[in-house]
Amino acid sequence: MNTVVQGILLGVIGVLLFGLIIFIHEFGHFFTAKLSRVRVNEFAIGMGPKLFSFTRGETQYALRLLPIGGYCAMEGEDEKSDDPHAFGNRPIWQRIIIVAAGGVMNILLAILMMMVLRGQTDVFATTQIARFTEGSALEAAGMQAGDVITSIDDYAVFTDQDLSFALSMASLDATGETTVLDFTVKRGGETLRFDDVTVNLTQTEDGKSHIVLDFYVVGEERTVWTVVKKSFADTVSTVRMVYASLFGLVTGRFGFNEMAGPVGTAQAVTQVASAGLESSFGDAVNNILYIMLILSVNLGIVNLLPLPALDGGRIVFLLIEVIFRRPVPARYERWVHAGGFALLLCLMVAVTFNDIARIVTGGG
Repeated sequence: MNTVVQGILLGVIGVLLFGLIIFIHEFGHFFTAKLSRVRVNEFAIGMGPKLFSFTRGETQYALRLLPIGGYCAMEGEDEKSDDPHAFGNRPIWQRIIIVAAGGVMNILLAILMMMVLRGQTDVFATTQIARFTEGSALEAAGMQAGDVITSIDDYAVFTDQDLSFALSMASLDATGETTVLDFTVKRGGETLRFDDVTVNLTQTEDGKSHIVLDFYVVGEERTVWTVVKKSFADTVSTVRMVYASLFGLVTGRFGFNEMAGPVGTAQAVTQVASAGLESSFGDAVNNILYIMLILSVNLGIVNLLPLPALDGGRIVFLLIEVIFRRPVPARYERWVHAGGFALLLCLMVAVTFNDIARIVTGGG
């Protein structure tokens, strides 16, 4: 298979996986709406003009031109309706489940994707130290083989993915040739803390500093149970990484240039696919799958944030209705969501412009 054909196939795989992420999200809303006997007027994948559609029962199913989203249009979702099966006329607990289901389905999809990836691994890394390299900074600080690392700079470590993320976050703040970290480990039944451990750094060609890994961890053999356990644990780890990254954006630890929109995501998919092709076509597919897994988690988490125009913002209005025993007037809710949507569009345009500028200038 030549490189051009492989590139086309990888592009198709990427588009299909992205479509799957959108489909699963909207299907979460659709499935729970149907279970709650809510009338669904249209279930669409994509935005813009229709490519084709058909109607079955009360619902029109459509595929639209632009593969950038989708929607599940329910009767009485944004306006008052006398239909007893309208969204607004169903019990509040059902409406909350319907709104939250999209994000939850994205997390469940991420777990399945993680199982596909982890099922190909013969041995899983753990957080237990197996041995040290010569001149190890951790060994010099008093750590021993058999110790289980449980936190780095107060970031809780449960998986090897947490371990890598905590060290990468510490690398972002590193300057010079060394940096100082705080470690917590479990030794037997005892918890030990090692503060101000000086670890060595190395610099890459782009001038960025990275912590030198001067230890090896114990491996865990693959079984059906360890694949399931590892997949759930790593998905939870990915969720925590998303929250930590969002917190870093809010607090200013990460700058605007660290954000990526559709163009930046497409560039990332291209880069990881190209890197994977250096070894095999299967590795390229796995790299794309991992990027889509992270994207699915991001979509699920971000959509559940309590922000206007997002599912989380709608849940906030439903909780207000629970507390005050009456809904917020529909026109006020529409204004809030419309304002939030306008701000999100502005942010998306700014991020996309930044993505394009970064690519044109060669900034990554």
